[in-house]
Amino acid sequence: MTGSLASFAAEHVGWHLADGVAIVTLDRPERKNPLTFDSYAELVSLFQRAATDAAVKAFVVTGAGGNFSSGGDVFEIIGPLLEKDTKGLLAFTTMTGNLVKAMRACPQPIVAAIDGVCAGAGAILAMASDLRLGTARAKIAFLFNRVGLAGCDMGACAILPRIVGQGRAAELLFTGRSLGGEEAERWGFLNHLVAPETLHDEAAALAASLAAGPTFANGLTKRMLEMEWAMGVNEALEAEAVAQALCMTTEDFRRAYDAFAARRRPVFEGN
Repeated sequence: MTGSLASFAAEHVGWHLADGVAIVTLDRPERKNPLTFDSYAELVSLFQRAATDAAVKAFVVTGAGGNFSSGGDVFEIIGPLLEKDTKGLLAFTTMTGNLVKAMRACPQPIVAAIDGVCAGAGAILAMASDLRLGTARAKIAFLFNRVGLAGCDMGACAILPRIVGQGRAAELLFTGRSLGGEEAERWGFLNHLVAPETLHDEAAALAASLAAGPTFANGLTKRMLEMEWAMGVNEALEAEAVAQALCMTTEDFRRAYDAFAARRRPVFEGN
């Protein structure tokens, strides 16, 4: 899907764009921001549109009301799934996987701002982001086995071990236990712990700093971080040589040199 994100009208998630940073808010605070069929579909469309929108340079994904997301809505998703046949169930699980694909495929870095409950599919959204800021009161849980499902949901068995390691990922996916904010930072799931009252400002500031960077090069960094897990070292070196040479053809590379020579900070424009 292509098109400007500015023209995207969302009814089930909140979002706004300011200075190149798109703030996406899961906004059903009375239910701890659960996901629904509609909000899944809107998020997929949002990230797909952003992939080709040069005005969007970074994302913040967050939740309203002191929680990130409680995952799939019990009554609006889990209940209806019990009535679906195999074809319908596969359509749903494919669609949820498409959200992770869209997040990983868009070139913009995604910063998750995590407070309070971050469970099930909510934990997956945090996992699929590129950077994660959280509070000490964050409670991150991959709850799939608690509802009789496997931990292999929405890429968890592929992505989570890359973040926290195989043994720790296995513990979280087999037990479904909650990972507190301080432990999540020690394990490397959270990049930094911040105070609840400054979480959204710090996430926005981090995203703004990324948006002000060499965004074409940042997009290649994200792409190579994704691709190189499937490469040997020699393949990775070859691929990085091509990627870096491509970055050296950009105006941002020249801007950085000119700024260094003039003893000033470079102002990148993403080309």
